[in-house]
Amino acid sequence: MESIIILIFVIGYLSITLEHPLKLDKTVPALIMASLIWAVLAIGFTSGWFDVINTEEQAFSFLSGGEHAMEGFEGTLLHHLGKTAEILIFLIGAMTIVEIIDLHRGFEVLKSAVKTKSKRKLLWIIGILAFFLSAIIDNLTATIVLITLLRKLIHKREDRLWYAAMVVIAANAGGAWSPIGDVTTTMLWIAKKVSAAGLIEYVVIPSIVCFALPFVIASYMPAFRGNIDVDAREDKAEEALLSSKTMLLLGLGMIVSVPIFKTLTHLPPYMGMMLALGVVWLVSEYIHPEEDFSKERRHLYSAHKALSRIEISSILFFLGILMAVAGLESLVYGVVNGEEVGTLRYLAEVLQSAIPNQDVVVILLGILSAIIDNVPLVAASMGMYDLPMDSVLWHFIAYSAGTGGSMLIIGSAAGVAAMGMERIDFIWYLKKITWLAFIGFIAGAGVFLLIERVLFHNA
Repeated sequence: MESIIILIFVIGYLSITLEHPLKLDKTVPALIMASLIWAVLAIGFTSGWFDVINTEEQAFSFLSGGEHAMEGFEGTLLHHLGKTAEILIFLIGAMTIVEIIDLHRGFEVLKSAVKTKSKRKLLWIIGILAFFLSAIIDNLTATIVLITLLRKLIHKREDRLWYAAMVVIAANAGGAWSPIGDVTTTMLWIAKKVSAAGLIEYVVIPSIVCFALPFVIASYMPAFRGNIDVDAREDKAEEALLSSKTMLLLGLGMIVSVPIFKTLTHLPPYMGMMLALGVVWLVSEYIHPEEDFSKERRHLYSAHKALSRIEISSILFFLGILMAVAGLESLVYGVVNGEEVGTLRYLAEVLQSAIPNQDVVVILLGILSAIIDNVPLVAASMGMYDLPMDSVLWHFIAYSAGTGGSMLIIGSAAGVAAMGMERIDFIWYLKKITWLAFIGFIAGAGVFLLIERVLFHNA
């Protein structure tokens, strides 16, 4: 039965990885995989075929506990569902705030920051915006916002493709050092594997290197030489930016306040995000674009409209994949040091025996995240290692999983968004951009290890 559960996971995982060739939304196999894993887990447990790890990380058997054991099994399921719900509520809140900002045309304010005609200067302006914006509103949303901006600035698609591809590198690097910049860092933060301050302290410098080095090299490439024609701003649009600026600053400010709220109250991050969403929602009910303040059109700028625009399929995908990984984590698969452990912990021990150097394992995880979705990879790693908060390993995993996906256009949510918006060809990206992303990734990893060895290790 253990083999059946692992087989379900492998087939589901492959289906997620091959979503483009299969033309199947990855949410479908994720939901089916999670449901089947827990179904087989329940049948096998009640039949006495295998034991399960409970919420106290101790193995318990149905045969020895009877009805009380079944209650314990249901408690384990609810425990994992609760942990998953923390992430989902957080993401729903953040996505809704971003959509409210967008409805009020808040992101159009960023256009005023772009006044240059130099391709090289524009590259750095867009890159820096992507790096810092992704740390606040997440790398996926930052990519969508900036590619939308690029469409208004660059008419020639061949030129725009280069900028869009570089945005992917910058956005992924920027999201890696922020607890709200990438789904994987949010997962690690909510699971208390990393703290917001610790993540910034360990990962921000490697992320800067990962972002800056490819941009320095790209600055001297033919694609970024010369000038482009940048559209001038319309006077009317400039005059109508007061509400847009207000919603942009309020929305970004409330998202940034979430880690501060957690530090002050010690409540889970999703509580801070609920407060942030409530405040932004409240203000959005009374502020609308100045030229469109009619009551008949207020619904076009409401939070209800924003909620209808968030990607529920992405939320359901995270639900499916995280619950599937939780099922593997709950299944007792082997014995380590005389203690029964779950499948993922057992896998970690096998990896440790095969590749004793954990740094190599994490770098391989980063490279794999370009091929396989980084969410299940990080979810699996959280069940593989039993280390305290802000352990160096967790920060290295955050960096590798967050930035490694830039090496392929399908390797990250930001890349997939850019691919869909600009129809970026997989082979074109592989030939033109992959080597830049790889150099940045490896250089950043080297800087991370150097800082850890020289500074933190000796501290």
